[in-house]
Amino acid sequence: MNPILFVVLLTAATGVGGLALGGVLAVLLKRESPRGTSLLLSFTAGLMLAIVALDMVPEAVEASPWLPMTPLVLVAGFAATYLLNCWIDKSAHHEDKNNPRHCACGHHDLHTAGIVLAAAVALHNVPVGMAVGASVAVEGICLASVLTAATIGLHNLPEGMSIAIPLLHDGSRPWSATAVAALSGLPTVLGALAGYFVGSGAPAALAAALALAGGAMLYVVFFELLPESALQWKSRWPILATVLGFALGVLLIFAHGRH
Repeated sequence: MNPILFVVLLTAATGVGGLALGGVLAVLLKRESPRGTSLLLSFTAGLMLAIVALDMVPEAVEASPWLPMTPLVLVAGFAATYLLNCWIDKSAHHEDKNNPRHCACGHHDLHTAGIVLAAAVALHNVPVGMAVGASVAVEGICLASVLTAATIGLHNLPEGMSIAIPLLHDGSRPWSATAVAALSGLPTVLGALAGYFVGSGAPAALAAALALAGGAMLYVVFFELLPESALQWKSRWPILATVLGFALGVLLIFAHGRH
């Protein structure tokens, strides 16, 4: 299969499809399960950490012409994603005092809350999608690329639910709420294509693409997935889910390497 077509199909399935499936789950369940959401977020965080630490960063170091380049660009990717999310929060003027990531709906209705959250998810899916494109540029069509995309799909399930739930409670039709959630995944495809074309160029550009995407994924893990998991369920079980996710990532990455 053509690598570009593979990137588009894979990210459409996991980015758009993951958010759409989250919307469908919201329609079926009508409400989020805090414990289930917490475990899913923690498990996904563990998988992402394994991919960044054991797959993306080593590949970036190997491709980099200058050793300090990888950690510097990794931090830059983290910082850029952080600033992007700060800008989103500031533009939305839409924060809950107890949970700044979720809509307080003080002066907005629930419909607006869902739309604002969908826009936020769409924007931060661009750098996250770069991880898939850069992975395909490095290793071609392989298990590592599919694994990277699968973690994005898992990460998108609770986000799709978070987008659809306020829309449903505000009276939106189920298909409309699901469509809004799905459309917020389209930038994942654009980010993946950008990561692929940058990664297909010079080794320095490849290293930069991997490190930038890795930094974005680290932001998602430490500033979104793990804090949200702790808010959903204050227990030791989510920690165990993170360890299990990391262990599965280690198993799949090194099994692929040996093969």
